[in-house]
Amino acid sequence: MAQETPQLVRADEQRASRTSVSRGLGSALLRRRELSIVLVTIAAAVYFSAGSYGSSFDTTNNYHIIMQYFAPWAIIAAGESMLLICGEIDLSAGFTYAFIPFVLTSFYNQGLDVPLSLVLAILVAMGIGLVNGLIRTAFNLSSFITTLGMGFFLEGMTYIQSGAEPQTPPITGGLADVLGGWRWSELVWALAIIVIMQIALSYTKYGVYAQAAGGNPLSAAESGIKVNAVKVSSFVLTSLFAGLIGIIDQVRVGSFDPTSGGSQMMFMAVASAVIGGTALLGGSGTVIGAMFGALLLAIIQNGFTLSGVNAYAFDVVIGVAVVAAMLLNVYISSLRRKYLR
Repeated sequence: MAQETPQLVRADEQRASRTSVSRGLGSALLRRRELSIVLVTIAAAVYFSAGSYGSSFDTTNNYHIIMQYFAPWAIIAAGESMLLICGEIDLSAGFTYAFIPFVLTSFYNQGLDVPLSLVLAILVAMGIGLVNGLIRTAFNLSSFITTLGMGFFLEGMTYIQSGAEPQTPPITGGLADVLGGWRWSELVWALAIIVIMQIALSYTKYGVYAQAAGGNPLSAAESGIKVNAVKVSSFVLTSLFAGLIGIIDQVRVGSFDPTSGGSQMMFMAVASAVIGGTALLGGSGTVIGAMFGALLLAIIQNGFTLSGVNAYAFDVVIGVAVVAAMLLNVYISSLRRKYLR
C-alpha cells in the first residue's frame, strides 16, 4: 500500500494538471472570441497543406491567390463588423466596390488628374455611406431596406457610368503600385485597416460607443452617447473601405469591370464578420475575428479549387459555417455570462 501511494499521488497530479489545462483553454476561448476561429483557420490550412495537393497549396503563387480572395473580403468586413456591432448592416457595400472605380474614371475623363480624381472618388464613396446613415437614422428606416435600395441604385449607376463595358484604369506608375499594382499591396492594405479598426474598437471611445449603441441603444442614448452619430460614422467607414478596395482590387486586375463585386462580395464580407464572432444582433464583435473569418473562407475556396471539388460546394460550406458560427456565438455568450461575471 505504501508503494501505491506515490503512484496515486502522481495520477491525481496528472488529472489535476489536465483539468487545469482544460479549464485554462476553456477560459481563453470564453475571453478571447477570436481564438476559436483562429484554431479552425489553422486546422483548415494544415488540412489542405497536408493533402495530396499540398505541394500546390504551399507555394508563393498560391499564397498570392489566397490573398486575392482574402483582402477584399477582410477590408469590407472591417467596416461591416463595426456596423453589425452597432446593430446595423450594409447590403450596398459590394455595389460600392464596383461603382467607385468608374466614378474615378469619370472624373479623370473630365480632365482632372489622377490624384484629384482618386480623392474625389473616395469622397463619393464616403458620401454613399453618409446617405445610408442619414436615411437610416433620420427616417428610422431599417438599414436592411435602406442599403438594399442603395445597392440597386448603385448597380444601375455602375452600368450607366461604364456603358456596361470594362475600362482600363487610368492609374499608372508608383501610385498604381501602391493601389494594387505591387503584388502584395492588397495584403498590406488589408492588414493595416484591420489593425487600425481593431485598435479603434478596443481602445477608443468610438469602439465603446459602437458596442453600447448596438447592445442597448436606449441606455446608450440616456448616458449621453450620440447613437445616431456613431451609426452614421460606421456607415461612412464601410462605404469608404468598399470604394477603396474596389479601386485597389481592380487596379490589380488591370480592368474596371462593372460586373465585379455586387451581392457576392457583400455576402462574403458579412459571412467573414459573422464567422469571426460578430453578433448579428449587435453589441459585440471583433475586427480581428472578421479577418480570420475572411482568411478561413479564402483558404477553403482555394483548397476546394485545388482539390477539384465542385464550386457549388463552397456555397454549402458557407451556409453551414454561418449558421454554425451563430449557434456557437449564442452558446459562448451564455457561457461567458455564466462563468465570467
